[in-house]
Amino acid sequence: MVTMAQRIEQLRVERSLSRPALAVALGFPRMAVEKFETGRQTPTQEQQEKLAAYFGVSVLYLRGENNDRVREDDWMDGAFLDTEPASPAVPRRPAKPAAAAPASGEGGAVFDAFLNSKKFQDSLRKAVLETLRSPEGQALLAKAICRELENRR
Repeated sequence: MVTMAQRIEQLRVERSLSRPALAVALGFPRMAVEKFETGRQTPTQEQQEKLAAYFGVSVLYLRGENNDRVREDDWMDGAFLDTEPASPAVPRRPAKPAAAAPASGEGGAVFDAFLNSKKFQDSLRKAVLETLRSPEGQALLAKAICRELENRR
């Protein structure tokens, strides 16, 4: 897996920029890019967004979380596709209560507990909101709103 430090260096080298030149272009402290590339410091969320915008890539690509330079994430896009999915949707079974899980440990009680934990839900909510606030997320929201308005006509 590619680290954010490696990705920043790769993008900077592709543009034939020195570390100080990149720092100046983005308004970062002089040594910031060197610290980012050596892993001594992690860019703040705002700095990550500036870097991603400057290089024309998604924040997730910058972080090394995916290899698609422009796409933010796949899992949220399903509701906003222009075309219908190629295969029919598989009906979801209702979740079993954790108490109904077999004693052998099968049934996902641990996973259910994880999904129901406040910390996980808060983290997921934060990630979704960050994504929706991004330019890609704003485009998805605009598309969904336009589609909904067209459906109501």
